[in-house]
Amino acid sequence: MTEPQIALMMLGVFICLVFLGFPIAFTLMALGIGFGYFAYFDAGRMWRDYDRLDPEIASWWESTSTWIDGFLNNRVFDLFINQTYTVMSNEVLTAVPLFLFMGYIVERANIVDRLFTTLNIASKNVPGSMGVAALITCALFATATGIVGAVVTLMGLLALPAMLKARYDTSFATGIICAGGTLGILIPPSIMLIVYAAASGVSIVRLYAGALLPGLVLVGLYLTYVIGRSILQPSVAPRPTKEEVPDVPIGKLLWMLFTSFFPLAVLILSVLGSILFGLATPTEAAAIGALGGMVLAVLYRAMTFERLRESVYLTVRTTAMVCWLFVGSYIFSSVFSYLGGEHLISEWVSGLDLTPIQFLILAQLIIFLLGWPLEWSEIIIIFVPIFLPLLEIFGVDPLFFGILVALNLQTSFLTPPMAMSAYYLKGIAPPEVRLTQIFKGILPFLAMVMVSMVLVYIFPQLVFGLPELFYGR
Repeated sequence: MTEPQIALMMLGVFICLVFLGFPIAFTLMALGIGFGYFAYFDAGRMWRDYDRLDPEIASWWESTSTWIDGFLNNRVFDLFINQTYTVMSNEVLTAVPLFLFMGYIVERANIVDRLFTTLNIASKNVPGSMGVAALITCALFATATGIVGAVVTLMGLLALPAMLKARYDTSFATGIICAGGTLGILIPPSIMLIVYAAASGVSIVRLYAGALLPGLVLVGLYLTYVIGRSILQPSVAPRPTKEEVPDVPIGKLLWMLFTSFFPLAVLILSVLGSILFGLATPTEAAAIGALGGMVLAVLYRAMTFERLRESVYLTVRTTAMVCWLFVGSYIFSSVFSYLGGEHLISEWVSGLDLTPIQFLILAQLIIFLLGWPLEWSEIIIIFVPIFLPLLEIFGVDPLFFGILVALNLQTSFLTPPMAMSAYYLKGIAPPEVRLTQIFKGILPFLAMVMVSMVLVYIFPQLVFGLPELFYGR
């Protein structure tokens, strides 16, 4: 077998092991070191000292230890150490644990239940008011946390029972929560965009600016669908009764908004604004956000040592997962490239004679399919770097490609039968809520994601407009 064929075999073995359920980070490291040992194998260099030993003079221990030293004298181990150091010293990734900590603190600050109640009362005269309130709450909470499972689970416990009690259609209600919960991986400050920036070398500030309008367009499409369907099919979202949503004096409503909606909105806007307007780096802004989350928790009297300890633990655990995924991915991709795998894929794609639009559609289709068995972090860290060298060939801006990927990865949580947001919700939903009902409710929102991607293809200024306005071309 030629080295490029071995590289493709390496990729195939990885995909098979993922489907078998092996831990992805350690699978990447094991395959990278295993195939890398072959790729960098140089017997003359590795066992040079062993070959110089005189067998009549050298002791058994000296011969054995020298042979073992030679076995470990493979450049793949140097690669492993260097790539680990590179990941751990990457300044872009420093923002990840800070944003995660902000999200976990906000999640435990008892803000979301107040926010949903307030928005539910404020939008009571809007068709599908409870669905609109749930979607806006999901969008704000998802933006603050960026953790899909946490948003879907918490909103499923908080909003789903209220919506079902208000006689909402089960599929309609569950679809709103599942779709709203995924918005945090697209709308800044998004952890996914930080990871893409670290993998691609694109400015995280420009990525945040580029993602803002497409994110708002997607939220707008979701709201349009919820309100439109509530008007055309009132039975799926009956208007609330006074017992379900009481009348509240305007003064009290404004105070409720001031104490629930505005604190979280100000926290998000201060973090995002400080980044976009150049007042702070993403890492500094993340630190501000983490501090702001703690201040909110104290003000809402939700800060306890147990909640703080739990937030720190979850932050460390998730950050370690991301870091080790990067280490494994860097080793795997380095060996894959050294064996000629990237060159082989590049030649194959170039030979298809695709236009830039056809290449983008093909790349997004592959990422869409990868979203079934893999999570967004694994797709960004492992497979997106394979596409990055091809972007220059087809004249595609990495910023534009990254926003398309971020939109596409919404589908990885919404596409049956592997829609993880559906399984998160099913885990805490009442027993009468069936998984098939959740899947049925998700499909219209999946169509909205596709529409948003088409709009970005047709109107690329949705991506480039704000970065060019703030930072020039």
